[in-house]
Formats: sequence, C-alpha cells, structure tokens
Amino acid sequence: MSARVRFAPSPTGFLHIGGARTALFNWLYARHTGGVFLLRIEDTDATRNTQEATDVILKGLRWLGLDWDEGPYYQSERAEIYRRRVQQLKDAGMAYEAEGAVKFKMERSPIVIPDLVVGNVTRALTDREAADPDFVIVRSDGQPVFHLVNVVDDLEMKITHVIRGEDHLTNTAKHIALFRAFGVEPPQYAHIPLILNPDGAKMSKRDRGASLYSYMEEGCVPEAVVNYLCLLGWSPKENREKMSLEETIRLFDLPQILRHNARFDIAKLYWLDGEYIREMGEERFRELGTQALLRAGLPVNTYSPEYARAALATCGGKIKRFADLPAYAGFYFTEEVLIDPALAEKEFTPESRARLQKLRDALAELGDFQAPAIEQTLKAVAAELGIKAGPLVHPTRLACTGRAAGPSLYHLMEVLGRERVLKRLALQFT
Repeated sequence: MSARVRFAPSPTGFLHIGGARTALFNWLYARHTGGVFLLRIEDTDATRNTQEATDVILKGLRWLGLDWDEGPYYQSERAEIYRRRVQQLKDAGMAYEAEGAVKFKMERSPIVIPDLVVGNVTRALTDREAADPDFVIVRSDGQPVFHLVNVVDDLEMKITHVIRGEDHLTNTAKHIALFRAFGVEPPQYAHIPLILNPDGAKMSKRDRGASLYSYMEEGCVPEAVVNYLCLLGWSPKENREKMSLEETIRLFDLPQILRHNARFDIAKLYWLDGEYIREMGEERFRELGTQALLRAGLPVNTYSPEYARAALATCGGKIKRFADLPAYAGFYFTEEVLIDPALAEKEFTPESRARLQKLRDALAELGDFQAPAIEQTLKAVAAELGIKAGPLVHPTRLACTGRAAGPSLYHLMEVLGRERVLKRLALQFT
C-alpha cells in the first residue's frame, strides 16, 4: 500500500540527530511504498517555539535531501480545527470542563498497542492513573496539548503510519483512545529504537554529535550522513554498510527495523564520509570543497573559477573530511602565508635560504611554468648544488604553502603561478 507518513518536529532548538533519523525513516518508507511524506511543524507552544529553530529544521532536511511532498503545515495556524474537534468530543460526552481546562475521558481498560517494530504492547493504567485516568487536552489558557493536536492532525491528514522514536511509546495508548473517541481506526505505529552514546547512555542535546548542524558545519557529505543514519536501527541483509540511496529505498521496510537501541559511532560516520569523498566525482568535490573553504572564511570567490578549479583538483583523493580542506589547501586562497616559527627555524637555515634563492632565480627564467618543467628545474638545481631533491623540496613547500605536507609540490606551484611562487620564495631570504 502507498503510505502517508509525517515528520512532526517541535521547533525548540536545533535538529537532533535522532529527529533527523526519524525524518529519514519516514521519508524512506514513503519513497519505498510510493507514498507521501508530510512535514508538520508542531509549534503550538509560543513560549518555546521560534522561527529561527523552524528555519534550522527546514535547512537540515534540505541538506539531507529529504524533500517533503506536503507541507510544511504549522499547528499554530490550525487552531480552529482543534476547537472543532474538542467540541466534537464534548458533544459525544468524551471530554468535559474541569478547573478551566478540558479533560478527555480516558478508557479504563488496558489498551493493546499493535506495533510494527516492538510487537504488541499492552498498556494498563498505573495505580496512580487508576484514581484519575482522564487527562488534559486543552489547558486553562486555551492552548491545546500535544496529545490532542498530534492525533487530530494525524486524523485530518490521513496518516497511515506513525514512525517515531520509542520514547513516544508511553503516549500511544492515549492517542489510540483519542482516535477511537473520534470514531476512526488509529494509524499503524512503528516505534524505532533510541540512539545511545557509545557508553550506552541516551544521547542528549549536549552530547557530541547530537546536532545535525555540527555535521553541516564540519563539511560532512550529506549522502554519507544519510547512509550512516540508515544504519542506526535498520540493517540491510549481508551486513552491508555503504549503500546508494536508490538501493536503500528499494530495500527499506519497517519489519527490518531492529528492536534494540542503536549506539552512535562517530568514527564509523567519519569513515563513511571519507569513503564518499574518495569516490566523489570532480564536480561534486569542487562544490563541497568550495563550501568548506567559504565556511572557513577563505575568499574563494575573489579568485577566478579556473584558478579555484585547478587548486581543488590537486586535493581530490587527498583528504578524508572536508573539515580538513581549509588547512590542507587554504594557502591557495590567501596572499599571505603563515608559517609556524618552529618549522621555519628548522627548514630555513642560512644554507637552505641560499638554495631557495638559487631555485627562485632558475624558476624566474623558466619559460614553461608547468609541473613537469618545474620538477625538472628543481632537480637540476639540486644536482648543481650536489644534493638530493629532498633538502630543496621541503623548504620550497613550506615557503609556498606554510605547511610541511599537502598537494603535489610541482602541481601546486603550477596552480599558484610564477608570480606567487617567486614572491613566496623571496620572502624567505630577503
């Protein structure tokens, strides 16, 4: 059947990695069944919800590539619908006024929750609830509570499957009772396992890796993050890990969601990220690489597109994370190279400065300033000096880039161009 599913976050802060995983599982199930994925913003709490937090959620979903088919719907704009549904419950004798609030008449008998992941769960009233099982659905200030608006929206939007975190399982008996009071069958529920820290504790908002935004800022590949989130609570056959999104959509189904909680492993995420970068095409590498450099404050856009393209081409297959790119290749996009004093003291001895001056003089006369000719010239100067290339390569690299390691020396010098190379070399002996 074609499913109608939804992601319904409350905009109270950043997008938690658990929320992103919930959105992904709903999106995957909608795409697997040829169904519909709705986005609903549960923003009825005006004291806690902000437009900024809503924008963060929308930006995060777009970054992951989770396009929604309907919405975003905002609960703050649906007050009349909730009032009408509350009146329906009152007219049916299922809700009543109590101390300025409206309370729902909760069922007294145990409620069986058929869950596609957890299995059948029987929820009986606790001893405390038995004395007064009814619960508030509209506060004394007139604001409807989560239980009511959640059910009303699922009913109005014809949601067929509710896929959400297992921490919501305690709410589900109330929601089923409300659906029944409205005279409709509840949707099918699938409560997915929680995400835990490596030590087994529940991942909180303050924990490392909890915010999706941190991966966006680090320059992680969105496809790698999606791939990793798929593995948190869902497992394809044959213990596979790296999978294309198309294949994941084809294989994903609710019965395959694991029952046990998932432990977050940031090392595995970074490994997957590196695998995606390693296999990435030149155009995609350039796109994400440029974004990473701009986030680091490097003025890439002030350089010609041809220069930026050539610079990034020397970095392909050399980095494991885009977060490393500004340090690895930032020297291309600054006119002032900063050199660690300890490295400078080690490499720029009086002898090596004299060698750099001789190399600079030779490069200044070079007609063809391209990598093969640059390499040939450096080796010729080294031979003339009676040394191997290495003692000349290291100070040259440091002078040109400010670092002891990086892209291929001769290719980076070609990209920098004669003028920049000569200027950077001269700074070390003038």
